[in-house]
Amino acid sequence: MFVLHEPQKLQLLYESLEKNIPESLKVYGAIFNIKNKNPFNMEVLVDAWPDYQIVITRPQEEMKDDLDHYTNTYHIFTKDPDKIQEVLADPQVIIWEQAFQIQGCQESLDEAIRKVAASKPVQVDYTRTKLFRLEMPSKLKTSSDGKEDLMEQVNTPTEDKSQNKINVRNIMLDPLHAGLVNDHWDFGRNERSLKYIERCLQNFPGFGILGPEELPVSWIVMEQSCELRMGYTVPKYRGQGNMQEMGYYFVEYLSQKKIPFYLHVAESKEKIHKLLTSFAFNICPCGWHQWQCTPKKYC
Repeated sequence: MFVLHEPQKLQLLYESLEKNIPESLKVYGAIFNIKNKNPFNMEVLVDAWPDYQIVITRPQEEMKDDLDHYTNTYHIFTKDPDKIQEVLADPQVIIWEQAFQIQGCQESLDEAIRKVAASKPVQVDYTRTKLFRLEMPSKLKTSSDGKEDLMEQVNTPTEDKSQNKINVRNIMLDPLHAGLVNDHWDFGRNERSLKYIERCLQNFPGFGILGPEELPVSWIVMEQSCELRMGYTVPKYRGQGNMQEMGYYFVEYLSQKKIPFYLHVAESKEKIHKLLTSFAFNICPCGWHQWQCTPKKYC
């Protein structure tokens, strides 16, 4: 594996990975941000060029905190799952002595990750969820009311059936909202996740709905691989159409800026599945996968 530096090659790789969506989404989104100022200081590794079979994105800078699996994140895509075990075992590719996570959209990575982890030894905590992606029209119609055109083309809900709808407005989150997001994120609620969320909000869009008390009541945050995560609605304000309102806002914002986006949702959250499909999001059969790897000395 070697680092791919040249902007022209990164662009060619990005365009090539588009052909392998949704399985390539994690590395595809990460490379989008690497090409655009690279705010998380990531790098791209390939096994060959231009006929690559494996692509990995990882932090470029030294990962100094051995317990910070939020920063120590690898995104992986492979065209040849039989080759991935050898690559994962290479200490020049993965630092197995520290806590980290691997994210990808290919279940076929699981066996190789577990085999290498067992030889270290490293504990693996695996999470699979549903992956959702919106396929935007290749060309949006333009009119004096672009909102209606976009809503029509992506089937965005236009009618709020709730009788309890509150007066709300859309906002962009900032790093000062990190504590609120962290307190309600299932993968967070600790100091390292707080720093990670602050970093995300410093560099990527975060969308929120401001309630009557001038505090966010619904929100979602983009992270370093262009995934929308950390979505939450305060229980008091659920069932009032806030996620629908925010959903239209982020679809419009990201689409106009040509930023790729996707998200994952736990298997059990069927109401959110229905909401997303009402927006014309597609459920990707490959799923979303995360392997949180922790050396047993830290367990």
